Amino acid sequence: MSTKLMSRADPSRRVLAALALAIGLVGAPGKARAEGDGGPTIELYVDDDSGQVFTKPGPGRKPLGTFRRVEPPPAAAPAAAAPAPAPPTALAPAVAASQRREEDVADIVGKIVKNKWYERISLRGYTQLRYTALLEKDGADWFAPADRSVRNGAGFLIRRGRMVFSGELSDRLSVYVQPDLNAAPTDGDFSVQLRDLYADVALDRKKEFRFRLGQSKVPFGWVNLQSSQNRIPLERPDAINAAVEGERDIGVFFYWAPAEIRERFRNLVKDGLKGSGDYGVFALGLYNGQGLNRLDSNDDLHVVGRLTYPFELPGGQFIEPGIQGMYGRFVVRRSDIPVGPGGEDAKPADFEGGRVDRRAAATFVVYPQPIGFETEWTIGDGPELVDGDTRIGTRSFWGGYVQAHYRAPVPWGTFIPFVRWQYEDGGRKFAKNAPHARVNEIDVGIEYAPIPEVEATLMYTYSPYRTNTNTYPYDDIDDGSRLGMQVQWNY
Repeated sequence: MSTKLMSRADPSRRVLAALALAIGLVGAPGKARAEGDGGPTIELYVDDDSGQVFTKPGPGRKPLGTFRRVEPPPAAAPAAAAPAPAPPTALAPAVAASQRREEDVADIVGKIVKNKWYERISLRGYTQLRYTALLEKDGADWFAPADRSVRNGAGFLIRRGRMVFSGELSDRLSVYVQPDLNAAPTDGDFSVQLRDLYADVALDRKKEFRFRLGQSKVPFGWVNLQSSQNRIPLERPDAINAAVEGERDIGVFFYWAPAEIRERFRNLVKDGLKGSGDYGVFALGLYNGQGLNRLDSNDDLHVVGRLTYPFELPGGQFIEPGIQGMYGRFVVRRSDIPVGPGGEDAKPADFEGGRVDRRAAATFVVYPQPIGFETEWTIGDGPELVDGDTRIGTRSFWGGYVQAHYRAPVPWGTFIPFVRWQYEDGGRKFAKNAPHARVNEIDVGIEYAPIPEVEATLMYTYSPYRTNTNTYPYDDIDDGSRLGMQVQWNY
């Protein structure tokens, strides 16, 4: 004989209890009793795969126990009748435990459902303390667009003080807010600055298709998308960063990636391989194009597209090639400079609606397992100061970088020595008047993380030339060198 088991939490145990109660069997551990010792006995067997109970042994059937039939007690007079207690069985404790487990699960699910959206918000961040020593230079002033510690008398600098508030508000909506507590919106000023403020709206439950709305990173350049918290050198290379200084803008971006590749993007960061994060296998977006925390100036949106894929080779090595491109019209911020034979001050002339701004870039990354390699190169056309510094025109732009590094985990931390060469030649559109910029630098350094929460970086930079694009006249520094030191703590 067999009985089909049906229970949501613990099918075999629940149905066995019901079966025991139905046929009036009481478990009799130990050897079987004789028929004259309390009634006839019966052996039961259970099949773990199907959950069925049998009276005969067979393949895959495990002994459940020996049971004897219990005769119902004689009926009592109606006036003195009392509810008869349920016959004790060997299955009673298991049935009670199963019921408790179901109640616990229901209680947990209830609590999750009742959670408020603000209870799903998490907080994390990081801080960077930096000092740069200028070792030698010619008469020109040092200036690096992204690193405000590269100048005379800069002293110690809190380069970044980031706090990230993020969370999954529902199955389809997540939010991300990141202020910088020590930003520098203008020369010499430090204040709180908004870096990211966006929402991800998923089109499916796996979140493979999603829109990002608000201020966020523009998907152009692998190193631009890589967080400064994960990057090995102190700053991004100038040529790639020049497309979107500050890396962010206000717009709408569409991202697509299979669920397993999204998980791979996350693991390349979580496992300490210095990944760029999850910005999709394919990205397409529209954005203002004027830069971080700036309104559009010509109602002519920029468009950007990106295609990348993190391949896993047979030996477990990860590589990631990619391509990206952008197009728009950029309005240059202008300031008075001395022009003409008399040296009178004037603003360089500009065409209404801005200048053409188009770029393409190629990426190839080998993740450090233990040897890592990165290279990105970009070409295009963009705004630049021309004609004797009298007007803003359009000129060609190109540049990129090559970097090699080695990840060496040891019992007392992780060392990552690195070397990078970067090159840039073209107009710096985010600087006032878009002056021509030339950069040729070699960086050699090492990052050391004694614990995951703390990293220290020492980097020596040699510059055959670098243009100071901050003040007029825009002179080059020749044969300069500097030493950068930074401590970062993560929380």
